[in-house]
Amino acid sequence: MLTNAPRGTKDILPSQAGAWQWLEEKIREVCALYSYEEIRTPTFEHTELFKRGIGEGTDVVEKEMYTFTDRGERSITLRPENTASVVRAYLQNKLFANAGLVKLFYVGSMFRYDRPQAGRLREFHQFGVEALGEKNPAVDAEIILLAWEFLRSLGLTELKLKINTVGCPACRPIYRQKLTEYFTENADELCGDCRRRLEKNPMRILDCKVDALKDFMDDAPKIETCLCDDCREHFNALKKFLTAAGVEYEINPRLVRGLDYYTKTAFEIQYAPLGAQSAVAGGGRYDGLIKEIGGDDTPAVGFAAGLERILLALELQGLVPAQDKKISAFVVAGGAAAEAYAFKLLTDLRREKISAAMDFGRKSMKSQMKAAAKSGAKFALIVGEDEVASSSVTVKNLETSAQEKIPREKIFEKING
Repeated sequence: MLTNAPRGTKDILPSQAGAWQWLEEKIREVCALYSYEEIRTPTFEHTELFKRGIGEGTDVVEKEMYTFTDRGERSITLRPENTASVVRAYLQNKLFANAGLVKLFYVGSMFRYDRPQAGRLREFHQFGVEALGEKNPAVDAEIILLAWEFLRSLGLTELKLKINTVGCPACRPIYRQKLTEYFTENADELCGDCRRRLEKNPMRILDCKVDALKDFMDDAPKIETCLCDDCREHFNALKKFLTAAGVEYEINPRLVRGLDYYTKTAFEIQYAPLGAQSAVAGGGRYDGLIKEIGGDDTPAVGFAAGLERILLALELQGLVPAQDKKISAFVVAGGAAAEAYAFKLLTDLRREKISAAMDFGRKSMKSQMKAAAKSGAKFALIVGEDEVASSSVTVKNLETSAQEKIPREKIFEKING
């Protein structure tokens, strides 16, 4: 039906937009504290960027991308995530030219053809942070702290930080082989998706929600037995930084995230009351992605947080602030003769940065006064033939019902006083 939005999309109505604006202000506040600058990338990219960046064996690329052929016969995809786009922008615009660490954040719509659920739609919004150009695990810790402090600044409690290491190209093949051998022995018990993952990316089986509670999962090999010295040292240093910052964490050996580009650090921040879909932020290190897309071998780390899911968590704790929609003044016009005078007054109020409204329906004075009271305005500014003739305004304080006529030129002082 033309009157219904497509499945998996949702209108953000005026009554809800204030909460979104408040959340986005909080994002900009915390990113300023950590010296991250905003970047805005296109909503769609060449499909190959996501295939190479995310990984062709991932659920995102295989099942969830919105891909189409444009009129120039190019394959285009609505962005399902933004890290690959940020990396492309980093390379195309030579943000690396001044060397050193480049710190970026973004807020925007992402698109995945997935089953709509609470806090996750087919068009959804993410806040993300990317730090490019530094391999020090202190940057991993900073990224995690930014996410953690952002969520805490919103008033959220019951948060849990889960961390893991997923190794690197030097040691991960050893782990993949061990997983392949182990899960091949249990292939009959794997779900259909995991039987396919067994050939392409057996690490993703560890993250499967269908097989998670099956007995054989508990005995799956742990990556810690396969880590190279560099990965082990990186993970140990990360833990020391988090401990130094006073952040509690839990090591989850099954935490691998859903995208192929992750190396070494992987993490999630979970809010338990959301149930099975409890992750409100997650990310990790992706040291190989920039080279994969066409740049030099460059270390990087980042995270993303779903805004719908955060707002859902805030609603569960009653933390979404009430939005003040009150205006300062409501102009009431007494008849057609006063209408132009009232409109000039309305315009001048706004030019003086005073929020104001009026009823354009040419209703009776009584109806307009009801509209003024309903608007939440502090003052009703009443103008009729007498006020037009004497260049004045009758001001009624809608909170106290006190009323007086004052010269037109003193109206701003009255309202601001």
